[in-house]
Amino acid sequence: MAAPEADNISLNVGRQGLIRGRSWPLHLMLCVAAAIIVFPLAYAALISTQTNAEVFRFQLTPGTGFATHLDQVWNERNIGRFMWNSTVQAVLITAAKTILSLLAGLAFVYFRFRGKWLVFFFVLITLMMPTEVMILALFRFVSDLVWKDSMAGLVVPFAASATGAFLFRQHFANLPRDLAEAAQIDGASPLQFLFRILIPLSWNVIGALAVIQFVFVWNMYLWPVLIISDQDRQVVQVGLQGLQSIDTGLTFGPLMLAALIVSIPPTLVFIALQKPFMAGFALGSDK
Repeated sequence: MAAPEADNISLNVGRQGLIRGRSWPLHLMLCVAAAIIVFPLAYAALISTQTNAEVFRFQLTPGTGFATHLDQVWNERNIGRFMWNSTVQAVLITAAKTILSLLAGLAFVYFRFRGKWLVFFFVLITLMMPTEVMILALFRFVSDLVWKDSMAGLVVPFAASATGAFLFRQHFANLPRDLAEAAQIDGASPLQFLFRILIPLSWNVIGALAVIQFVFVWNMYLWPVLIISDQDRQVVQVGLQGLQSIDTGLTFGPLMLAALIVSIPPTLVFIALQKPFMAGFALGSDK
């Protein structure tokens, strides 16, 4: 009996070696792609330590200006304040969009009312309208409510999401209808059905939506420029634009350092929600 087992082991080892031998081009391509993706980040980290003179010499070793750049970015230009404003804005908008999208998905799937499909059609229409088209109407809306230079002016116009409503509508529509019927038999209210049944089944979709919306709000530039004139209330992308010139000259080091610091919060959010984010997209592809 030892000989057949040994033959099987050697056969399996041979197959694994053959598979590895055939897969090395794929591994090589993945390594090259990873290097191409990482290179801009690594080069930005290198420039963040260099003075302008060292940058123009194309120096490939860390420079001598990191401490000076950090002081300019964090203390002189107060990038931490901008990051706090963007964090508050992103968290509020992400939470509002998630809650309203859950309620909209619940209404579109489990409620019966006249004109439901017409309302859903108009929701889909808004997906085709870029934000720039609605800027003038949003600006007049915020100005009439005297919300300029306020967090309400940054958050309220973007508190609802057609993308989120569509995402949760599709997700709820693919859940078994028996869940709603069983909840009705048990006497559960719509909100009880939402919190006790639908939300526990939707954490992956919630995580995917949260990551997308947080990154979208974090990178928002045009709307804060229009609505916020007080620098103490400004957001991080506008703050980065102000770092292009320090001491009346174009400075690469502080700008690259600030860009790296600013990328930390969305990176942490993605890492924290990576599993539900990927599971949410896998769930969507299965449907």
